[in-house]
Amino acid sequence: MKNINKIIISALLLVSLLFVSPAAKAQITNNGYLDIDWQFNIPINTDFADKAAGWGMSLDGGYYLTDNVGIGAFMTYSTNNQYIERQTLMLTETSALTTDQQHSIFQLPFGVSVRYRFVPDAIVKPYLAVKLGPEFSKVSSYYNSFTSRDKSWGFYVCPEVGTTFYFTSSQTVGLHVALYYSYATNKSEVLTYSVKGLNNAGFRLGLSF
Repeated sequence: MKNINKIIISALLLVSLLFVSPAAKAQITNNGYLDIDWQFNIPINTDFADKAAGWGMSLDGGYYLTDNVGIGAFMTYSTNNQYIERQTLMLTETSALTTDQQHSIFQLPFGVSVRYRFVPDAIVKPYLAVKLGPEFSKVSSYYNSFTSRDKSWGFYVCPEVGTTFYFTSSQTVGLHVALYYSYATNKSEVLTYSVKGLNNAGFRLGLSF
């Protein structure tokens, strides 16, 4: 929860700075982009926390070096959960744990993004993008009044296809939609569970400035 609060506060500060400064606002409108999205994340190939969920947010902003090619920075977060019914886990040869559990995977990747937009002068602007950078993850199991967790860092890569539908010809505010796949090299060990690599797919929906 503390991590999520920090992200939300940072996002609000970033948006405030962009819109308070007239120069920054003009830059965003003319050559830059800023996408603020709700994120729906679907875990792939994991049996630790495999329930799709919309507990996520994405920020992606940058500058177009040419009419088509842009470079920028991004930050996203997501949380996925799964309830595990009561079972017995053999922790060692002489100890066992019988309980139900609530599994959770929190992911926080950030880094650089590169995108290519196909029709820069149109009101509808489809694009392809790739995002690269580090990812922080926290894998947790909640049982009774206890928690077992493991934190790790890994490398994150995320191809994305999206488009922005602008509401007016001035192209100051638009609807942003994107589909993505991501992979991170994070590894974690919690109780008797092993997580090796984090695969995800999903979509982002929000506003583009």
